[in-house]
Amino acid sequence: MKEQFDISTDLMQLISSEQAFHYKIIPVKNSNNSITFKTETVSDDLKQELEIVLGKTVHLIEDSKASISKYLSTNFRKRANTAVEDLHFSTDFLEKILLNAKDIGSSDIHFEIYEERCRVRFRLDGKLKEQYIISLQEYPVILNKLKIKAALDISEKRLPQDGRITIKTAHDEFDIRVSSLPTLHGEKLVLRILSKDANHIVLDDLGFTEQELKTYKETIKKPNGIVLISGPTGSGKTTTLYATLKLLNDDETNILTIEDPIEYTLEGINQVQLKENIGLDFASTLRTFLRQDPDVIMVGEIRDAKTANMAIRAALTGHLVLSTIHTNSAWATISRLIDMDIPPFLIASTLNVSVAQRLVRKLCEHCKKESLISPSIFPEHFEIPSDLEKHFVAVGCSHCHHTGYRDRKAIYEIIPITKKLVKHIKNNELEIDDYIKSNTIKTLKDNAINLVKTGTTSVDEIYALLAV
Repeated sequence: MKEQFDISTDLMQLISSEQAFHYKIIPVKNSNNSITFKTETVSDDLKQELEIVLGKTVHLIEDSKASISKYLSTNFRKRANTAVEDLHFSTDFLEKILLNAKDIGSSDIHFEIYEERCRVRFRLDGKLKEQYIISLQEYPVILNKLKIKAALDISEKRLPQDGRITIKTAHDEFDIRVSSLPTLHGEKLVLRILSKDANHIVLDDLGFTEQELKTYKETIKKPNGIVLISGPTGSGKTTTLYATLKLLNDDETNILTIEDPIEYTLEGINQVQLKENIGLDFASTLRTFLRQDPDVIMVGEIRDAKTANMAIRAALTGHLVLSTIHTNSAWATISRLIDMDIPPFLIASTLNVSVAQRLVRKLCEHCKKESLISPSIFPEHFEIPSDLEKHFVAVGCSHCHHTGYRDRKAIYEIIPITKKLVKHIKNNELEIDDYIKSNTIKTLKDNAINLVKTGTTSVDEIYALLAV
């Protein structure tokens, strides 16, 4: 079972991933002056070299090659070829955490303090995993270093703050958005790792079905109107927006964006960072954008009625507006806009398409296991499709760090606003189940089940979508 190969965080952080894989060692016991490791082959040379590297007495216990391999792949992730000595600043424990998170593909880093312990968790493939334990004495020092790098006020511990850090190596450059939050026992920091390079983002590769891609591309070719993408935080909305901007970006098009934060940079696009503390918010910036002769405007998020009204005004005056909104489905976006007191006739006349999306983890191709369908694995009232007779379950192997999953894929729900839907919206008739069925529009639930049928993901991974 997976559990027997897990090691505690305090042991795991005694050595780096590179040391673990290079020496093929697994820490199993730690005292003040000595560390005990499991390894494939016990030798005096290995013992002496580890004692020099680690500065402690080392004890070695022999274990099988298969066992060591499983320990390594379960607990340590191999880093990219980014060299620590390439940093433009001196490397310490904090920089080690930041670089390690970026290199293994983490999207967020959580620094958390509790009554008797502090920890660091990484978000990997959408799930949080504990990576480091920090002493109560070290935690304030590390937090202050981060706050200084992010240009935050280190004396202010009672109010939330936001900042940004730029990390440079010889091979890479990336930004980190820093958010502080006062909690019961001290400040919690969350760091969002932002990639500066948008060249790898391609609309065709994100997860659209062939028909969905065709429909979406048709709607974004219109010279004016609104394209709205909905979904929870971390569902890939911004990536879809940038892939769209990349497609629209050419020498003849003036594209302006207002974002918080700027997650990618694209040559040829004019990007503005939101700064609400000085009055640079979505609505006021949109107002200025209209005097900048834009063709395409991207608004990071429609958060309130003020921003929604400005987006609609921009669309009515001949601009294509792209934005995101927090709703559970593509059609729920209409209700959300109406709740913001946007007149239905304005929504009907400006909205080109409503898109909803989610990210689901893909099953590891090396270890997924086929199983027969059982009603007990589905939500109580879910109607199991008659052609769904088997599914695949997550197992875990060295290729997927024994999680059973590897990488993620976006699924979409796309509702183009047709003449018939325009009438529905104007009349405030928001029940369109029959329309969706008659026009064979694939919902998030439909596309999720299709991924189960093709063995791309598991029922466990899409359970929340099926329960709605």
